[in-house]
Amino acid sequence: MRASLADAPSGGQWSARLSPVAHGLLPRFFERVTRSAFGDLALDDSRAAGYLTDLLTRYARAEALGAIDALPGRPLPTVADALLEIQRVWDWTDPRFAPEQERAVRRHVGDYTLFMLGLFRGHVERLAVTSYYETEGRRAYRFLAELGRAGHEPDAPLYARLAGGFERYAGALAYMKKVYFRDTALPWRGLAAS
Repeated sequence: MRASLADAPSGGQWSARLSPVAHGLLPRFFERVTRSAFGDLALDDSRAAGYLTDLLTRYARAEALGAIDALPGRPLPTVADALLEIQRVWDWTDPRFAPEQERAVRRHVGDYTLFMLGLFRGHVERLAVTSYYETEGRRAYRFLAELGRAGHEPDAPLYARLAGGFERYAGALAYMKKVYFRDTALPWRGLAAS
């Protein structure tokens, strides 16, 4: 029996020695694919490639799509929910923590919209939210870039590139899906559930 991450049993039934994430197989797979796709597409941006590798690794588990570490126990299943959460954070949170929570939510919006437009564009189009996702994704990364620039943070230029090249990076994810994310290319294809 072949197993994929989508088929993996929950509740710790899958042996840690077989888990692709436990031994870094998944991040290495995504790094190799991202590097190859960027080479194919003549995208010369190792920081953005690293960011997309991290994004793919984080979102390999479906529950991560609606989760934000800075807001444990508060799933945000839609972009609109996340944007409403920003207002809630400022209205109900201690103002000392609100900026960091807003930063986390904005990053989630950028990451979620980029991921969905890149890998699940057909779904986004069926929902008729393509331009909304593009606008909010660019806006989220632009916010992070400006905030980072004001704080002299090293990731500010990366977020600025993600904002400015949002469609290009979503296109790179779409290319990866089409070319590299076939069943035969998956590193965990031959793993069996225990």
